[in-house]
Amino acid sequence: MFLWSFFPVIYVLLYVLCLYFVYVFVDKKDISPKLKSVFALILLPVILLYATNIHLNGFNVVSCEAVEQSGFILFYYGVSAIIFLWILVFGIHRFFKEKLGDARRQIALLIFGIELFLLSFFSSSALATYIDNFELEQYGLFGMVVFMGFLGYLIVQYKAFDVKIFGAQALIFALAVLIGAQFFYSKNPTNLALNAIAFVLTLFAGYFLIKSVGLEVKRKEELQKISDSLAVANERLKELDNAKSEFISIASHQLRTPLTAIKGYVSLILEGSYGKVPAQIQDVLNKVYSVNDRLAHLVEDLLNVSRIEAGRIQYNFQPTQIEELVAELVDTFLVTSKAKHLELKISLPKHSLPKLLVDPNKIKEVTSNLIDNALKYTKEGSVIVSVIGLEGKLRIEIKDTGIGINPEDKEHLFEKFVRSKETTRMVVNGAGLGLYVGKNFIVAHGGKIWAESEGPGKGSTFIIELPFVNPNVKAGVSDQPAVAL
Repeated sequence: MFLWSFFPVIYVLLYVLCLYFVYVFVDKKDISPKLKSVFALILLPVILLYATNIHLNGFNVVSCEAVEQSGFILFYYGVSAIIFLWILVFGIHRFFKEKLGDARRQIALLIFGIELFLLSFFSSSALATYIDNFELEQYGLFGMVVFMGFLGYLIVQYKAFDVKIFGAQALIFALAVLIGAQFFYSKNPTNLALNAIAFVLTLFAGYFLIKSVGLEVKRKEELQKISDSLAVANERLKELDNAKSEFISIASHQLRTPLTAIKGYVSLILEGSYGKVPAQIQDVLNKVYSVNDRLAHLVEDLLNVSRIEAGRIQYNFQPTQIEELVAELVDTFLVTSKAKHLELKISLPKHSLPKLLVDPNKIKEVTSNLIDNALKYTKEGSVIVSVIGLEGKLRIEIKDTGIGINPEDKEHLFEKFVRSKETTRMVVNGAGLGLYVGKNFIVAHGGKIWAESEGPGKGSTFIIELPFVNPNVKAGVSDQPAVAL
């Protein structure tokens, strides 16, 4: 009578434990005390009523079966159905809430496997009760085999449950059984005492082994959680970075048009196209022109940065005589160097070097920026621009006697928005983008760019190296259309 009455408790307990297992598996932690109380309240009516007349009216001695109240049967079947739906809804909700692909697949496999098991168990039990043939209930246990198959797949494929813990527990259990079995065969008191000591020591050591393995697994899980969080944060940062680059690109485009117009009109006024300009106003307009030009360069740098990050920089590779390009650039800075009382010199090879397949505008922009920086950060002395032919490559050097570079700053010199302390003290204006953009341009040509300096106050040398054969352009092609790298 007692065993029959205890069946509803086991039945509902199975469903509650399955729900408990799903929560722990999905959340990777124990459930809250509040949720445990809810689970206990679900079980409480069944536990209180299972041995009362509300559940059992009596016992049929002839058929050896309990006489159950149909109302109580419907009650615990109803509780089981609610838990079944609870697991399904909880699983679907967490599946769509989870962002990582592997975690979503694990949740889907677990929910599908456990729901198949509970459905087979519920349907076979309900059918057996309905047709009064309880032999059918044993077929519901086949769902357990399916569920174990899903669990096995989760363990092997996703390491959902660490095999180390299972292995350690199985090892200790096997040793305990082997040693414990000796008690049934040993008759000698000494052997019994030794077996007892070995058994206790095995359990003691096994406890600490399983505990240490559990701690190791817990640390790994924590590290994995941190790694997953970092992956999500990294994706978010990429999205924000792309949005920032897009904003800079749009803003720069909007700024470039009015700046070009201002430059044009100021130039026309200075040239006297709108009549004679008084000397005092001419000085002001020259300052406006200079500031506008500086701002236009900044906008162009911002545009280049956004294009580089979006992979939209266009290169128009064509055969170019680098010595001629550099000589023309140096000529444009002669007025600036004289105004600062600096000596600007150029050193070219005696014999012409082979033409390089480059984008002349990009090389001109990088070299121009380096010469401009050299003049800007040199108070006295000279700036020497050299073109040198080496084996398989060409080198452009811009050497100055200026403020030099601190070794600490040299490592980050070609990064975005980075300026050395010396340059910031000497020239307040500047965004720290020119060298970053220049490095990207030179790398796209298969070349290198770096800086050398003995330290602050000892000058610096910026070096560009370009290969005679550009690895980023098809060999044997003399003219290349604009391409994005």
